[in-house]
Amino acid sequence: MSTRSIRRSDDDSDADSPELTAVQAALSAEHAAVYGYGVLGGRLDGKQGAEARAAHDAHRARRDALARTARDLGGHPVAANAAYALPFAVPDGPAAVRLAAVLEDRIAGAYADLVRATDGARRKDAAGALREAAVRSARWRGGNVAFPGLVERAAGADPAETGPVGAAGADGTR
Repeated sequence: MSTRSIRRSDDDSDADSPELTAVQAALSAEHAAVYGYGVLGGRLDGKQGAEARAAHDAHRARRDALARTARDLGGHPVAANAAYALPFAVPDGPAAVRLAAVLEDRIAGAYADLVRATDGARRKDAAGALREAAVRSARWRGGNVAFPGLVERAAGADPAETGPVGAAGADGTR
């Protein structure tokens, strides 16, 4: 997923904690996932459409929880971009399914980083989110990967599949 730069206001400290940085990165990934599911959801129907709606709802709930966590840690939650550049065109159902798998892989990566940066209840929540993303990714893909959240580091991984979803302006430019 795209990671946005986190802008600090004048009253922010000079350095965010690793935990807050990871929370903000996961929040950015959730913003992009919510956008991505909004794009692909209209291209799926039946059981896949219902799964896409459930995933969209889950990502919105996680996004909202991460925004609260960022505030609890003393940060200002990173805002969503107006639009995101998708890694490939999504003209039909098969492309929508492929995008859903890529979104979940990227979310898993953000949560893997959050697991590493946290402890206690936040680590447990991040591990749960990582597990949920891995399960959704496996459903969309039709199979799983050995280390969910680390797909982008796998040997021979296709950068088009695992590169970041970049922020874009409303006109689609980067």
